[in-house]
Amino acid sequence: MEPQATICNKYCDARDPALSPGDRVPVSTTLFGRTFNLHFDDTDAMGWASIENGDPGDQVWLDRSMNGGRTWEGMLGITAIPSGQRGWRTQMFNVDDWNNLGVGALRVCGKAGNRADIACSPWARTRWNAWDRRTAAATALMQDYNLSTGLFDTTGWWNSANALNAIIDNIRVSGMHSYEYAIGRTYDLNLTKAEGQFRNDYIDDTGWWGLAWVAAYDLTGDARYLQTARADADHMAAYWDNSCGGGVWWSEAKTYKNAITNELYIHLSAALHNRIAGDTTYLQRAVDGWNWFQQTGMINSAKLINDGLDSACRNNGQTTWTYNQGVVLAALTELSKATNNSAYLTTARQLADASTTAAAIHTADGILREPCETGDCGGDGPSFKGIYARGLGKLNAALPDHPYTPYLQRQADRAYAADRTPLDHYGLRWSGPVDQLDAARQHSALDLLNAV
Repeated sequence: MEPQATICNKYCDARDPALSPGDRVPVSTTLFGRTFNLHFDDTDAMGWASIENGDPGDQVWLDRSMNGGRTWEGMLGITAIPSGQRGWRTQMFNVDDWNNLGVGALRVCGKAGNRADIACSPWARTRWNAWDRRTAAATALMQDYNLSTGLFDTTGWWNSANALNAIIDNIRVSGMHSYEYAIGRTYDLNLTKAEGQFRNDYIDDTGWWGLAWVAAYDLTGDARYLQTARADADHMAAYWDNSCGGGVWWSEAKTYKNAITNELYIHLSAALHNRIAGDTTYLQRAVDGWNWFQQTGMINSAKLINDGLDSACRNNGQTTWTYNQGVVLAALTELSKATNNSAYLTTARQLADASTTAAAIHTADGILREPCETGDCGGDGPSFKGIYARGLGKLNAALPDHPYTPYLQRQADRAYAADRTPLDHYGLRWSGPVDQLDAARQHSALDLLNAV
């Protein structure tokens, strides 16, 4: 891990800590009685390391990572306690690399002079682009953004659509435009992948990307994003047929009609109608989609939505995933606006009342829980709860009394307190503790924070 070239932002690496206007210590570690502290200059987005209660010859340094701690350049500013001293410190180094869109983190490491053992603190960063819960979570998510692929490392294709959507939503709600570059970069690098225009053989994947490009259009006004969202919606519509009386197939293989694909179809179609002057086509698709969906039986007697239909076109009784309870809320909110009919909001509220109180998807003390959390949620499940929160947030914003604000706030407060690292990465279980880290878990938490 050879050190990279010197990074220069407001100031260049190796600046004297005596020039810092502030000193915050977010993390530290100990080894053989020594304390190693990470210090931050939040004003200038720089950090330095120190050692206390040491002996001459003890060493301290910084590691810097541009991908959330998966890899790093090591031993920045390495220094040793001089003769006659018990403590020492490094120079200051930049956390980020602004010129190269590097979103960074630092940690302090050190060792006793007479031993080989090394101790390192958790990763942390300054409050630059991380001044509150939402912006800190967005910045942590961007540590997984791969500038070469335009996708988010550590997660999959459809999850990356949701991660980008979460970043776009964060720009809207926080006003932090630092990561807006990801929108155009993702689009340009992936437009021709698979079947082009973000279409592929899984129809729900296409729906996720379509919604991301609607969000991108809303933020930027760039018409190419709306055109791609239309291409995505048209691709979905091509897989609607009369099997089971209607509905869109889950994949091009036409083996399964499920809830999420059709909820996305309704949502995307209604959203497009609300953004295309004079449209009738997308509106009719959305109305037809909902009329079919509500009579399929996928909404069970508890007003929760099961996964899909069996071979006899009946509710298959499979898992009530949280995202199936959430996308429908966003879909009905868009449909209400499209038709100027509040009855859709009334229905959405009934579904939301059911899902926000359902024991099947909550811990005993009311924290949202994916049914798979007692086992393995795989690569898909970690995205689900955030998608639920995003849909509930859209409905909540559309209702004049905002009835779900306390629920969303309770979820966000618990996740922040119990399921967060010092670098503002979040794990799977919002009730805690942190299990592991990836972009699916992170966008899920960001969706929640955006919704509050």
